[in-house]
Amino acid sequence: MQSELFNGTGVALITPFDNNGNIDYPSLQSLLDYIIDGGINFIAMQGTTGEPSTLTPQERQQLRKFVVEYVNNRVPIMYGIGGNNTAAIIDEIKNTDLKGIDAILSISPFYTKPNQRGIYEHFKAIATASPLPIVIYNVPGRTSRNVDAQTVVQLAKDCPKIIAVKEASGNMAQIMNIIKTKPESLSLISGDDALTLPMYSLGATGVISVIANVLPKEFSSMVNLCAKGDFKSATKIHFKLLDLMNALFEDGSPAGAKAALAYLGIIKENLRLPLVPVCESVREKIITSITNARQ
Repeated sequence: MQSELFNGTGVALITPFDNNGNIDYPSLQSLLDYIIDGGINFIAMQGTTGEPSTLTPQERQQLRKFVVEYVNNRVPIMYGIGGNNTAAIIDEIKNTDLKGIDAILSISPFYTKPNQRGIYEHFKAIATASPLPIVIYNVPGRTSRNVDAQTVVQLAKDCPKIIAVKEASGNMAQIMNIIKTKPESLSLISGDDALTLPMYSLGATGVISVIANVLPKEFSSMVNLCAKGDFKSATKIHFKLLDLMNALFEDGSPAGAKAALAYLGIIKENLRLPLVPVCESVREKIITSITNARQ
C-alpha cells in the first residue's frame, strides 16, 4: 500500500535561513543527515513548519530539487501543495516537477471558510488531477475550518488517490471516529507531537513531527515502541519529551524548533517575517527541556 511509505516518524522539515535571509543549504544538509541518521522514516517538506508562505516559487522549486537530490531515496518525501484556491493548486501540481516526491501534503482551505461540501469537492478535484497520492492536512487551529470525520472518510472511499490524513485537530473524539469508520486504504497520521502516543494506541500508523527535527533519535524510538505495542516503554520516553514538545510551540512554531536546532549547532536561528525568534524565557525553557530529555 502506498500509505505504508508514511508509517512511523515523519519530520515536518524546517527551512533554515542564513543571516542574509536566504535559504541556508549547508545547514539544510546538516539537518537532513541529522534526522535521517536519527532514524526517521520519512520527510514532510513545505508544510506549515517549512515557512512556505514566505518562499517565492523559485525558492520552493530550488528547495524541492535540493532536498530530493540530497536525500537520494534514503527516505520517502511528502511535499506540501495546498491553499484556498482549488484551481491554482491543481495548476501548481500539474506544473511542478514532482520527480522524487512520493505524495502531496495538502492543507484544507483556509480564510475562505468553506462548508463541508466545499471541502469535499476541493479535495476531490485535487485528487482527480494529481499524479501522486494525496495526504489531507487538517489543522483547524490554522485554517479556521475543521475537516469533519465524515468528510475525510467519504473522500477516502471516493478518491483512491487520498491515502492518509494528517490529523492536527486535537479532537480525540473526531480521531476515534475516523479510525472507527475509515476504509483500510486510509492511514491516520498524527499532526500533534504530544498526542502521538494516544493516537497510536487508537490506530494511528504515523506522525509528522516538529520535535523530530530536534531529537529525531529519541522521538523515533518512542514511535517505534508504539508501533510494536509496547506502550509502557513508549510512555516513559513520551513523558521525558513532553516538556520539550510543549516548549517548542509556546512562542510560535517553527520558531521554537529553530531555537532548539540553533542551540544544538545545526542551523542559525533565523526566520522570515512575520515570524520572529522566541523570547529569551522560552529559549531557556527549550534548552533546559533538551538537557532533561537527553538524560
